[in-house]
Amino acid sequence: MEDSIIAELTVWWRELGHLSAWYQLAVLLLAAAGAWAVHRSLGGRDLEALRGLQRFTLRSVQRVMFPFTMLLGVLIGRAILHALGITTAVLNLAVPLLLSLAAIRVLVYGLRKGFSVTPMLKAWENIIGFTVWALVALHLLGWLPAVLQALDDLAITFGSNRISLLSALKLVLLVGLLMTLAFWLSGVLERRMKASPHVTPALQVALIKFSKFFLLTLAVLLALNAVGIDLTTLTVFGGALGVGIGFGLQRIASNFISGFILVLDRSIKPGDVITVGDRFGWVEELRARYVVVRNRDGVETLIPNENLITSEVINWSYTDRHVRVRIPVQISYKDDPEQAMALMLEAVKASDRVVAEPAPSVRLMEFADNGILLELRVWIDDPEEGVGTVRSAINLAIWRAFRQAGISFPYPQRDLYIKEMPRG
Repeated sequence: MEDSIIAELTVWWRELGHLSAWYQLAVLLLAAAGAWAVHRSLGGRDLEALRGLQRFTLRSVQRVMFPFTMLLGVLIGRAILHALGITTAVLNLAVPLLLSLAAIRVLVYGLRKGFSVTPMLKAWENIIGFTVWALVALHLLGWLPAVLQALDDLAITFGSNRISLLSALKLVLLVGLLMTLAFWLSGVLERRMKASPHVTPALQVALIKFSKFFLLTLAVLLALNAVGIDLTTLTVFGGALGVGIGFGLQRIASNFISGFILVLDRSIKPGDVITVGDRFGWVEELRARYVVVRNRDGVETLIPNENLITSEVINWSYTDRHVRVRIPVQISYKDDPEQAMALMLEAVKASDRVVAEPAPSVRLMEFADNGILLELRVWIDDPEEGVGTVRSAINLAIWRAFRQAGISFPYPQRDLYIKEMPRG
């Protein structure tokens, strides 16, 4: 097969000495230039205002515009050369290559629409499309069996196992294809789970994590089996992995397992308001290794799952989203505490976040050194919004009400007794 490829290349090299070959190359260059001009004019259109089927259709047209326009130019050039009695062997080969390029670009773009768009995905789209087109081109040229045989000859042997470059490439391609399918299926399941009103958020996270882990593991095992690798040989790899976890990966494994524990025992779920150490915020997302907690400043903190298992966590919305806010106020001894308590209850209306049930209340806590200590207690049901705005609004209303009623806030008082004045 290698000899046939070399012979065919030799024939092509000799054909370059004929005038017909240069005519065909000129047709290809003119067709490529015209296709590039058309592609630039259509590719400059703004797609931001388009959505759904219109955007997908226009993007598909943009992707096939270059090969189809070049194909049209090649067909016209081939017809002209036929009329002039010039051979068109190169152009005859270019026609199926351009058709396959257009079909592969549309197919790969359609498959990509099943995933969230990322720069890495766009890069892989071009790599996958070029790889598939290269295989099709080799098949059309009749070189594919020879290339595969050459790749299979590049092999090394470990005991009874023979590993060739061809088998390694097959493994990479199969793993990539099956993992892509696994990610697509897990994405479909995730969207279905989130759209279902009968599945709790914690159960959604558990099913999504389990399905993704199961599908990815199944994809790798199927790829290994398809290439011909004996799965029983993975026991050695499993032992090495166990040693690696014991020495350096125990924290990663611990965080991974802790994530499943958090999901299964439902102690923390998306939307919960928690405090871990000095970090306060609400849970946005449960990931395999960490939990995303967003605070009132818009800062997202990634807390390892292990920390939530081994340390103390305050969950403000574990069983009930109602949270009590305490607002201490101190008045002077010369003022009427009952009047002050009534004004404090009226000041609760300053914040619309205070709920009616449980009802707000005021308590006389103690007779302190400088005045009478009162405490207003109110309840809210949206702890993720914080308690600072509630305290600020009610404190400002209390200050205005006390100023109108003549109720004063005491200053610290100290009595100084001089037992004896210094002489002189």
